[in-house]
Amino acid sequence: MATVLLTGGTGLVGSYLQKKLEANNHTVSILSRNPQKDNHFKWDIDAGYIDEKAFENLDYIIHLAGAGIADKRWTSSRKEILISSRVASANLLFTKIKTLNIPLKGFISSSGIGFYGAQTTSKIYKEEDNPANDFIAQICIDWEKAAQQFSELSIPVTILRTGVVLSKDGGALQKMNTPLFLSALGNGKQYVPWIHIEDLCNLYVKSIEDVDFSGIYNAVSIDHETNTSFTKTLGKTIKKPVTPFNVPSFVLRTVLGELAVIVLEGSRVSAEKTANKYDFMYTKLSDALKNIYS
Repeated sequence: MATVLLTGGTGLVGSYLQKKLEANNHTVSILSRNPQKDNHFKWDIDAGYIDEKAFENLDYIIHLAGAGIADKRWTSSRKEILISSRVASANLLFTKIKTLNIPLKGFISSSGIGFYGAQTTSKIYKEEDNPANDFIAQICIDWEKAAQQFSELSIPVTILRTGVVLSKDGGALQKMNTPLFLSALGNGKQYVPWIHIEDLCNLYVKSIEDVDFSGIYNAVSIDHETNTSFTKTLGKTIKKPVTPFNVPSFVLRTVLGELAVIVLEGSRVSAEKTANKYDFMYTKLSDALKNIYS
């Protein structure tokens, strides 16, 4: 069984993943700015500090840390935080692993389908496609570049480009289940690549337990849903009426600012490469939502 160091361990995905890893008999430690438990170790990214005890007998690092993309409006300062919270933290981990000469078996990093940009096209994006040229793509480009440094140390790198994570404990569904979002947004034709949190965490576990599962993978379901179809399925599942009119784009831009682009645009993302290595538990949105709301 492996010893795993987790960043972002107190977030939605990190909390769920810790339980799943421990259920599979892996030992999990958490990097925290304010450690409160025995398996929590202090790190201070600005000060370039990590408690070296966190690296004892370490096999894998799973890097989930990063400020929430949709938590606040994208001001200039917020944009800097969105990138630096991901890149500076990965750079610090890389420096420590290199300096201490830790023989890691793998570095696993989150990324986002934003790599392909906030755009609605007929294209179905695959892992080998080039990144887009917008801000959401730039976050992912810099994020992945920071992760790929570990390959310079002959450490296998796995990157999961993640879509909208569906969970009963918060996240996107909590925001969608509101009067503003329980209706089609803009023209409603934008796609919403999604993944159930169970499948996402299974992919992280697989990246540790399967030596052949490394590289870049799209962490999205094989099911393609538009904003309109997603909203209708959600409304039907939770037995709430979906607003019969679309929320105009200008309203969302007024409320959300530049951030609105991530809910107004979206293309299909291929799960073919991932599905060749992993059997998804939830391949239909209706089944995923029934599980969450049952």
